[in-house]
Amino acid sequence: MLTVEEAAERLNTKVRFPRRLIAERRITFVHVGRNVRIPEAALEAFIAAGVVEPITIARKGQAA
Repeated sequence: MLTVEEAAERLNTKVRFPRRLIAERRITFVHVGRNVRIPEAALEAFIAAGVVEPITIARKGQAA
């Protein structure tokens, strides 16, 4: 479980971004008393969902 600050550090963003993800319910989170924690698996899934694969275009005369 990561704190919001730790999640922001891993995402290389300010704390505001993971807090916005939580507020918009775009990432899984857990309340631990008054604190909010983000499971590492949820953060990994969020990152994986944003991965964009490169497009490979076969040039004329080359095999793909």
